[in-house]
Amino acid sequence: MKSDIARMPIQDRFQHLFAVISGQRFLSKQGLGNEIPFFICPFKPEETVEMQRLQRQLVNRLEQTGIRILEINLYDLSIEILKNEGDFEWLIGNEKSLPKTKFLEELQGILDVETVLIPAIAAKLTRKDFEVLFLSGVGEVFPYIRSHNVLNNLQSTAKEKPTVMFFPGAYTQSQESGASLDLFGRLHDDKYYRAFNIFHCET
Repeated sequence: MKSDIARMPIQDRFQHLFAVISGQRFLSKQGLGNEIPFFICPFKPEETVEMQRLQRQLVNRLEQTGIRILEINLYDLSIEILKNEGDFEWLIGNEKSLPKTKFLEELQGILDVETVLIPAIAAKLTRKDFEVLFLSGVGEVFPYIRSHNVLNNLQSTAKEKPTVMFFPGAYTQSQESGASLDLFGRLHDDKYYRAFNIFHCET
């Protein structure tokens, strides 16, 4: 069953992801109704290293078939923004002396999702021709950047091409409670319902 694919061995998941993403149905956004082409690829947090390897293999295999992937790692992008803004060294120097709540506030202010992060992503979208956007680094940027906040703000910017977010946790959808991005399988407060679980997609 489709719902069991996420529990299958990593190589089986790779085959499913490749079959879905390389398919014309996915690339031409068929069968989505009027929904935005956002897809969640959930995985167990303890599989992070394996999934990073899978993602690299997936990019290589897709590009061999002529499907260009734009990869954006939210952690790498955050470091890039902090360095460009001249805040990186200051934050490193003050990390130990600042209370954690104050340090978090500083990071959230500098890396504001709506006014800073999304425009930085939008700029990258214009610099490369691509068919699919891969978003990763979700676990590394918690708690100063929340995945549902990124997706909510990205809706107006990245709706032309399919976007796949690699998510260390569970993406649960039910009629009773709606949909929830449960980061690390523990945080159940990030409501986001407009994405599709890529393991439920037809090949």
